[in-house]
Amino acid sequence: MTPFLAATRAIFQKDIQTELRSRELVATMGLFALISILVFSFALELDRQARIEAVSGVLYVTIVFASILGLNRSIASEREAGGMDALLLAPIPRTAVLCGKLLGGALFVGIVGAALLPVMSALYNVNLLQPWVILTLILGALGFTIIGTILATITAQTRAREALLPLVMLPVALPVLLCAVRATTGILRELPQADWMFWVALLGVVNVIYGVMSWFLYDAVVEE
Repeated sequence: MTPFLAATRAIFQKDIQTELRSRELVATMGLFALISILVFSFALELDRQARIEAVSGVLYVTIVFASILGLNRSIASEREAGGMDALLLAPIPRTAVLCGKLLGGALFVGIVGAALLPVMSALYNVNLLQPWVILTLILGALGFTIIGTILATITAQTRAREALLPLVMLPVALPVLLCAVRATTGILRELPQADWMFWVALLGVVNVIYGVMSWFLYDAVVEE
């Protein structure tokens, strides 16, 4: 195994072990997400067609805010405890730190998103447990995590990080949010595959673009 992959795996495993001990991030994100979808469920008294139109937006808006909450806390606590400084001083590629943190964040966001699917299916009487919906959710969670990881790394160095991260992340995450919502809405409306497959493919392309940008910008970001 190359030093890059070994370092990435070690950081990923460290984040998982930290979460298993503290049980803080997933629990906080999950509770926030559950409260959010319950509020939307009671507030939106809609017929079936309107629910199909609204449920995708509710799902991904909830996920993006939950990811902001989790990633902000994860990166900030790492920096406050001196863990980020230790990682940056270690003789490993800086991009391995990015990939390790990204994989951990994507796993936690994905767990919360996956837990929302059966709950929202029951609350909104819409079948979200479909293969293409799950694939879109995975791509959406990955996109939000790519964006959130590098932006949380930037804002963690500021005093107003809790307020600043949502302000900078939401506009940047808009392409991911739009593609995921459009694709999921098309799937739930049972439109022809050609009508919504474009949005799934575009979501993958957007993720690649943001991933490449994060890869090349991360060294400069952590140096500041």
